[in-house]
Amino acid sequence: MTRLLHIFLTLTAALLSLPAAHGRAYKNPTPGRFPILAWYSIRPDSAVTHARYQEMAACGFNISFSHFSTADEVAKALEACQGTGVTQMVMTADLEKNTADVVNRFKHHPMVSGWFLRDEPTTHGFADLRAFRDRVLAADTTHLVYLNLLPNYVNPKALGTKDYREYVQRFADEVDLGLISYDHYPVVEDANGLHLRDRFYENLEDVLAVSRQTGQPMWAFCLSTAHDPYPVATREALRLEAFSNLAYGAQCIQYFTYWNPGGTTWNFHTAPISMDGHRTHVYYLVKDLNQEIQHLARIFLSAQVVSVAHTGPSIPKGTKPLTALPAPF
Repeated sequence: MTRLLHIFLTLTAALLSLPAAHGRAYKNPTPGRFPILAWYSIRPDSAVTHARYQEMAACGFNISFSHFSTADEVAKALEACQGTGVTQMVMTADLEKNTADVVNRFKHHPMVSGWFLRDEPTTHGFADLRAFRDRVLAADTTHLVYLNLLPNYVNPKALGTKDYREYVQRFADEVDLGLISYDHYPVVEDANGLHLRDRFYENLEDVLAVSRQTGQPMWAFCLSTAHDPYPVATREALRLEAFSNLAYGAQCIQYFTYWNPGGTTWNFHTAPISMDGHRTHVYYLVKDLNQEIQHLARIFLSAQVVSVAHTGPSIPKGTKPLTALPAPF
């Protein structure tokens, strides 16, 4: 793990808007700020308060993604977050069942950042997702339409493709949201201790390739909540994930999760906010990292990646070695 943390990535960033090669153009949901999104955000109960969104903003988040059941819960959250700088990526079962009603109800609310469709689809669901997307866009073309893809450690047979890059390419072509979001949690723990998944950077390479070809920017993740087989987040692991994603051109950093999602299946623990609503030490690690990212927004926001290469006696799978510095250097 120590050796892997010293991998050097060379990034040349030109402050140019990504080209809109496909039909759905991308728009930054947090104009002038780098988007930082919290999965499993404020719980849809008595925790939906103005004070809780102020606490989230203080941690550096500007997009909240809670799992709401009804449109009325969404309405409560939109009112609670006003004046905090935290917007809502709207997710509710009502959105898919009654798309036009939900979108028309909230599309003019200033705290809406986008609409969430469904998590981690395979190619078998792409046609339905395109139809869902079209229903949203029929009512609102102003806000983002968003979903999140699976990582490359899922078997291609399950994805419905010959390989992972085909999965991402087909998503960009067939669903065409104007952005490509995916999760890959690289730091794992087993009997031999901590190690980095050997295909983490290969995943970044594949998504970057499709992103550059289609003009659809990448959104990527940091893991902030421990669960089997993932350890408690550390400053080093969070920075490795965040700055690797940024070096590959990510235009939003997402955290899984902000609040402990609960349940017994995955043994979730040590989230930034615990199940009983208290801050853990991870909250402060995330806060420090988010401040660092936001201070560098002028470099990374709307940047186009020119070159990414790795140095060292061995480099990660799927990457290329640095043989010469890019032209600006």
